[in-house]
Amino acid sequence: MGIIQESLGRAAEATATRPIPKTAQAQMRFLVRQAKGSTRVAAERLGISRRTVERYLTGQFRRPHKDLATRLEREVRKDWQPRVKGRARRRAATATGIVIETRARFGFTAAPGSTDDSRMRRVTQHLPPAYAARLFDAEAAGATEQQLQRIAAEGLQEIYFKDRGRRADGLEVEFTDIDYVELEF
Repeated sequence: MGIIQESLGRAAEATATRPIPKTAQAQMRFLVRQAKGSTRVAAERLGISRRTVERYLTGQFRRPHKDLATRLEREVRKDWQPRVKGRARRRAATATGIVIETRARFGFTAAPGSTDDSRMRRVTQHLPPAYAARLFDAEAAGATEQQLQRIAAEGLQEIYFKDRGRRADGLEVEFTDIDYVELEF
């Protein structure tokens, strides 16, 4: 999973209105319920045996080791409140847009005489709903990390670097080195 995909996932998880279940037993129960009652599917998702899942469900096991606790929490967060996440994505894609915060190096193709300085830049910018919709659609279609980066870079190009078409005509921007990316919607 790439840096943009992970950031989209974290942004969706941040829209949850209730906390995830706290105990390992409650988290395991949630995962089994999501798997339509199949302990086998839950065990495969966590990389553990079916019997271990059953022991957590009955309360025989209470405290998972650190690695399992991390995987369990991650898997629960993926499936937690899907309608809330979907509603937030639809709202971002149609009305509010997304905020992208990044520290990255950008590559430029610009008109002669302009700067193509490739220093690290920290940019926080609101992107309109059209770019949010393109990101979500591309992610749903199984786009590669490069394609998602291209969409995000195009959004920053048009809104931040070109100032919505008011300057830097002919400028093309792409990510060349990403330190971090945080998305919020």
